[in-house]
Amino acid sequence: MSRYRSFVPFLVLAAVWGTAFVAISAGLEYFPPVLFAALRYDVAGVLMLGYAAYAVDDPIPRGRDQWATVAVGAVLMIAAYHAFLFVGQQHTTAAAAAVLVSLSPVLTTGFARALVPSDALSPVGVVGVLIGLVGVAIIARPDPSNLLATDVVAKLLVFLAAASFALGSVLTRRIDATLPIETMEAWSMIGGAVVMHAVSLALREPVDLESWTQPEALGALAYLALVASALGFLLYFDLLERLGAVEINMVSYVAPIFAAIFDWLYFGQVVDVATAVGFVVIAIGFVLVKHRALREEVSHVRRQRSKG
Repeated sequence: MSRYRSFVPFLVLAAVWGTAFVAISAGLEYFPPVLFAALRYDVAGVLMLGYAAYAVDDPIPRGRDQWATVAVGAVLMIAAYHAFLFVGQQHTTAAAAAVLVSLSPVLTTGFARALVPSDALSPVGVVGVLIGLVGVAIIARPDPSNLLATDVVAKLLVFLAAASFALGSVLTRRIDATLPIETMEAWSMIGGAVVMHAVSLALREPVDLESWTQPEALGALAYLALVASALGFLLYFDLLERLGAVEINMVSYVAPIFAAIFDWLYFGQVVDVATAVGFVVIAIGFVLVKHRALREEVSHVRRQRSKG
């Protein structure tokens, strides 16, 4: 029964993370992209560190392997992911960005094949990864005569965001440091924020305090830092423990639905056919990549029902 009691928090997490893409689009009207992402994790990192201090016995990483895990998380899973995402989302819709990010679980398995031999893909899984990439191509719709079109480059940047997160998750598994996930997330957020501030300075992004203090700007930043990051990761940790990695991955496939609904309500953006088709293709790729784990999950549910 605990799995069914997880349904509501699962939907809440999907809604929170899906609507985060809409909040990003709203905030980008006021903040430069990389600095916006950095400010988000200034706040979220401090909050998560406080939670780690409460939740785990030792909230400070120890030893080279643990700090290496934090470094990978900071550079790839926080800084690279959010820098690419926020820059790319300036020129694409929240729904399209959410769908492209949903490719991350597929890419994670693909990277694992190369970097973690124990996670090697089956032939069906390889086909699933390729199908997922086809889904990206459908959404991006690159024109061979104009491969540098603004919207194509924007979607490819969001794809790079998903790839950065996927690679980071595999590398942290490869390092295999015994580090509580709360501690890893907290220090990665803080480190990622520092990296993004450095990148923002290098890019000479403008500082406009008058624009930043507009109610919509503050609302978008507060939502991303407090709700999408702090609350979202607390829900994630709880569900990860209760459901496991396979089921929690499905959040990536529910979140775009909420992103599309609120993108339409807030910005009037309607999901085009290519984005919808690309979403279906990426979901098919996920099913093929995770076919063994999903089969085991179905068997588990059937056994639970038979006991009931």
